[in-house]
Amino acid sequence: MSHEAAVLFANESFYAAFLARDIAAMTALWSAHEAICCIHPGWNAIEGHDAVMKSWASILRSPDAPRIHCRAPRAYVYGDTAFVVCYEVIEGGVLVATNGFVREPGGWRMVHHQAGPANDLPQEPPAPPAKVH
Repeated sequence: MSHEAAVLFANESFYAAFLARDIAAMTALWSAHEAICCIHPGWNAIEGHDAVMKSWASILRSPDAPRIHCRAPRAYVYGDTAFVVCYEVIEGGVLVATNGFVREPGGWRMVHHQAGPANDLPQEPPAPPAKVH
């Protein structure tokens, strides 16, 4: 599997854990070794593993948590770091998200998530990212 495919798989796993409201799967996706940060829409930045995981537990346990579907993900890989830009379709709108990853011995793990309002989904798929070697 290419690095881009592996990063996209990790990104897909993030959204699957969110849809399933699976706190254990969500926790397993995030790096336990690197500094992590998360910015939920409308929230201040949350830093540190315990605080980030507490925020996700609160969201995933909430019956009012939105159903999010990831669309048009694009992976950008730079050695042992990567990020994905994608669109989150929720009831009543679209968010654009950036998800950051690091490569660890067990695979790609999240270190950052940020989502905010977008005007709409892109009309055409963006051009493929440039290959970085």
